[in-house]
Amino acid sequence: MNLTRLWVSLALVFIISFAILGYYGGEIYHTMPPIPKRVMTSAGNVLFTEKEIKDGQNVWQSMGGQEVGTVWGHGAYVAPDWTADWLHRESMWILNRYALNQYGKAYNALDDEKRAMLRTRLKKEMRTNTYHPNTGDLVISPIRAQAIAATSKHYTALFGNDPKLDHLRDDYAIPRGTIKDPQRMKALNAFFFWAAWACATNRPGSNITYTNNWPHEPLIGNVATGSMVIWSVVSFVLLLAGIGALAWYYAKQKHVELEETFPEKDPLLALSPTPSMKSIVKYFWLVAVLMVVQVGLGAITAHYQVEGAGFYGIPIAKWIPYSLTRTWHTQLAIFWIATAWIATGLFVAPAVSGREPKYQRFFVNFLFVSLLIIVVGSMVGQWFAIRQRLGLNTNFWFGHQGYEYTDLGRFWQLFLAVGLFLWLFLMARGIWPALRKKKDDRHLLILFLIASTAIPVFYVPALMWGQHTHLAIAEYWRWWVVHLWVEGFFEVFATVVIAFLFTRMGLLRVSTATASVLFSTIIFLFGGIIGTFHHLYFSGTPIGVLAFGATFSALEVVPLVLIGFEAYENLTLSRARPWVAAYKWPIYYFVAVAFWNLVGAGLFGFFINPPIALYFMQGLNTTPVHGHTALFGVYGMLGIGLMLFCLRGLTKQRVWKTKALAFSFWAINIGLALMVLLSLIPIGLMQTLASVEHGTWYARSAEFMSRGIIHKFVWLRIIGDTVFTIGVLALGWFILGLKTGWSLTGEQLHFGKKNEIDAK
Repeated sequence: MNLTRLWVSLALVFIISFAILGYYGGEIYHTMPPIPKRVMTSAGNVLFTEKEIKDGQNVWQSMGGQEVGTVWGHGAYVAPDWTADWLHRESMWILNRYALNQYGKAYNALDDEKRAMLRTRLKKEMRTNTYHPNTGDLVISPIRAQAIAATSKHYTALFGNDPKLDHLRDDYAIPRGTIKDPQRMKALNAFFFWAAWACATNRPGSNITYTNNWPHEPLIGNVATGSMVIWSVVSFVLLLAGIGALAWYYAKQKHVELEETFPEKDPLLALSPTPSMKSIVKYFWLVAVLMVVQVGLGAITAHYQVEGAGFYGIPIAKWIPYSLTRTWHTQLAIFWIATAWIATGLFVAPAVSGREPKYQRFFVNFLFVSLLIIVVGSMVGQWFAIRQRLGLNTNFWFGHQGYEYTDLGRFWQLFLAVGLFLWLFLMARGIWPALRKKKDDRHLLILFLIASTAIPVFYVPALMWGQHTHLAIAEYWRWWVVHLWVEGFFEVFATVVIAFLFTRMGLLRVSTATASVLFSTIIFLFGGIIGTFHHLYFSGTPIGVLAFGATFSALEVVPLVLIGFEAYENLTLSRARPWVAAYKWPIYYFVAVAFWNLVGAGLFGFFINPPIALYFMQGLNTTPVHGHTALFGVYGMLGIGLMLFCLRGLTKQRVWKTKALAFSFWAINIGLALMVLLSLIPIGLMQTLASVEHGTWYARSAEFMSRGIIHKFVWLRIIGDTVFTIGVLALGWFILGLKTGWSLTGEQLHFGKKNEIDAK
């Protein structure tokens, strides 16, 4: 295969994709909902100011932000979507006032004809844009001002100490006195009103709201648009066309591949770990500890859905409420996965060149200490933030930013960015001597270095928003991090590392691996970069974002459809020679990555990606189906596989007892599948039906989520969670045993015989 052509194609994908991504990023400034200088009545009474709305956004962030309920559909799945909830409460208050004034009855007591007439009146009231760009004032009617006051009173009681709302707080997993300062509470109400106003009000010169008619709210005519249907159909057609084209290409390439020949002995046994490579082992201890803690926090977080004030009667919400456990649960997942990948890079770099750069071990240890400080420091800061013990400025820098997966305070984000660039420096200095040699693997090494560079570079967007940045802009940059960094370039890095490891083992030809990785990267990023837009359909973005997001997110799935071939090939490689049995379980984890790539990232991802699907599903339990199976199923499994591969290299002369490791592999995978099939999917589908029939507010309401059938499915999750947790503990036990000796036998590895045994 012509590598030059592939490199040119990769460059074009980068240039064109980021040009489109950047262009529409600029367009968001023209289409995002304005923040008014004043929200005032037609009589001149000022309800909220611009400063209060912006401060309210900071208050929302400080209490956990997207880790407690959602705004514009992004965030946690316990508690309502605050924008949909506010919009429905405000609308119902106005309808009831209309009904009482005109008919002397409550709205629900009227016949269908009268209710339809009042809804038409409400729609005109809510969807008419009364923002005046010349003055910056948003002028509302007196009746809407009264509705805002009534809704604000409800939220003040909810986030305060009103005993009448204790039951509702328990359903929402919100502790008493979440917001203690009356000024902060007023600001929070201002922010919630503004976010809901953007969902209900038409853009200038349009009959579509700033959030493309999301959330579904029939009372005011917030329904799916024609554009959503059209572009969803286009995405289905492109998906089928892409699958057909790639299948044809894949079949053609298979006919011209040469038969692989495998070495009779393990080439990696000749590798002597350098001092820096040996010091990597502590990174993997940290991975094991963080993984166990993260899984434990996940169990507590899930339990909050049925017992919002504690954990089996223990009132832990006083100290670690739902918003905090969920913050730590999602954050630690990224920390331990990233730590496993970073450690793998540091292990591989000296092995590539065969030499140890000066002071490499010192820098590896320095980076480890820095990582510990970031993990502990950020978690402590978030605890103080959610306890409302930090000022809003201090919270931004050291507390809780409130944006899911990017919750770190700005100081910790800067610290992490510097650490990632230090990691890149250590990688580059380890690889550079090998790059200077013009060998067959030079192209693969360049790919390795590019993928490594992308990891710190594409974390930088996390620094692109400020304390008072508009929510639509912050969401745009946040998804650069979550989608491009986590779901995009980590995937590229992983693909390159796996290919590199297999070439070093002599199981893949360098030329074949290089061409395959380049082609896979092109196909993945062709859909993946612009596919970022599928997260931004309803975040104050232009229609073009919806069109590009629907189209290219479908193309993201195309390469995943053929991932079964990758799984089969990896499984075949695990049986290529008797000595490869020593790497059986790391390779099995790579096979699991391929499986969950297809199911979690592919099937479950596309299940919610088309605009017409996401319109009704955004913010429902269909999202964590994709989140769990993609984040842990793909990136978590890959992190474990890479960790085991490195640990195999560090214990190269010793035979492993793999009984606990085998058990952990099957328990983790089966537990993850049960978690999704027995709980998340049924709840998500029931919520989707409720969203279609009644509106987004109802699908997220305490009324719906506290139903007995929902609680039964939440409790069923215990089965999958328990199996999964036992698997993680078994994995931790095995890793600890590599240090203490109980995971090792007294035997040495030998060529040409089975290298692993099952402990009796």
